[in-house]
Amino acid sequence: MSAIDSPAPAVVLAWDLPTRIAKWLLATLVGLAFASKYFGDVGLVWHQWNGLAILVVLVFRLLWGFVGGSTARFADFLRGPGAAVSYVTSLLRGRPQHFLGHSPLGGWATLALLALVGTQALTGLFASDDIIVYGPMTPVASDETIAAASAWHQRIYVYLLALLGLHVLVNFVYSLFGRDNLIRAMVSGRKRAGTYADPVPATPGSVAWALACLVVAIVVVFGGIALAGGDPFP
Repeated sequence: MSAIDSPAPAVVLAWDLPTRIAKWLLATLVGLAFASKYFGDVGLVWHQWNGLAILVVLVFRLLWGFVGGSTARFADFLRGPGAAVSYVTSLLRGRPQHFLGHSPLGGWATLALLALVGTQALTGLFASDDIIVYGPMTPVASDETIAAASAWHQRIYVYLLALLGLHVLVNFVYSLFGRDNLIRAMVSGRKRAGTYADPVPATPGSVAWALACLVVAIVVVFGGIALAGGDPFP
């Protein structure tokens, strides 16, 4: 059979492996951070380790957004207001545009979620209960900074739960009733072949770049805390 006669692939690459690992690892760490507040984590030691690990994953994802696979790059999925309006209009008309990576709304929702998780983790560095829990940066923070960070750490917790719940609900509903099973695609990395608004298939990122991003992320988080005078090891 010639190349011309070869059947089209049934599925195409949508998300590369580092992107998928970062997403599911971040989801797991956030869940463990919530759980550790209620299930026997005396002194919230594991809670703080979860927070540091979350920061490492977030820094990795930030770097990967510039050098990673095509659908992981911010330049690919952060589109202007016009694209978002066009996408919403297509939804309302019942003829939604289909994207291999994030849709215009999904891209900004992802950025908002990353920003909120990052803010929660950063405020945790300076948070304290004034009894047994002291964040890694409390040794060099003023009492006013610690009080403000502690208050915001508790406040953002509620917003983060709400946004996470909405994120899960939207993905679940779209996976059930939409053209693409987003949850399955983020596990397998592949979607059904078809017509998409962005280039198909996705271009995977380099394993070497992924490892480099991970090393830089670890150095930035732990080295940054140490250089600032904090204690990076709870």
